[in-house]
Amino acid sequence: MVQMPRILVTNDDGVSSDGIQVLAEALAPLGEVTIVAPLQEASAISHSLTLRRPLRIETVRPGVFTVDGTPTDCVNLAISHVLQGKPDLVVSGINKGWNLGDDVTYSGTVAGALEGALLGIASMAISTRNNRGRFEFLTAARAAVLVAESVLTQGLPALTLLNVNVPFGSNKGFRTTVQAKRNHVSAVSERFDPRKKPYYWIEEGKNHWQPDDRSDYQAVRDGYISITPLHPDMTAHDVLPYVDSLSLGSPSEVG
Repeated sequence: MVQMPRILVTNDDGVSSDGIQVLAEALAPLGEVTIVAPLQEASAISHSLTLRRPLRIETVRPGVFTVDGTPTDCVNLAISHVLQGKPDLVVSGINKGWNLGDDVTYSGTVAGALEGALLGIASMAISTRNNRGRFEFLTAARAAVLVAESVLTQGLPALTLLNVNVPFGSNKGFRTTVQAKRNHVSAVSERFDPRKKPYYWIEEGKNHWQPDDRSDYQAVRDGYISITPLHPDMTAHDVLPYVDSLSLGSPSEVG
């Protein structure tokens, strides 16, 4: 008897998000799908791991579990205690809003897939456009199924994840992309409580995307589904010669 692939689904919008439910249902024909997702929204939490308090796993219903932690926590607890072993595929999403360019460094959705990749599991993140509070989860789910089916068949290079972003409305198919670059200006709003003490909200800043026909940002703007291969190696390899050339003194000056 051929064993069905095991697919772990997580996200950063929380276990109650419509996006994760649509995604899990769409992936069901490909294998045995298990959801392990945060109890509450954990957006923009990046690759955070909870180390200073205990975590709890709660069963929502058969095949659906929630953890009072981050997407990274969810992947680890899913492997160690829910699945009791590694799945064949980790799919993180569907995120309510794109994860393009530098935003991947903040994204809890991408972090869920990143943790899978670090653990040697084929992994992908899937995000759809936030069109003034409207989302096309079904279109994004269909895109996720096509990518997942290919990955389950062909595999992925080691320590690699795929970041998939889906435009709103009709699309022109997939485009292989690179991360967009931008000049980001953060917006921090100062307000005052009834006792006249200041407090602050970090709000969405202004972005000026650098033109690049190969970028994920340009792809979704052109109506394509962007698919970007990412890896956790953040070494700036082309800058290594520069670092070697720095005059850093002798070991005696450091010790």
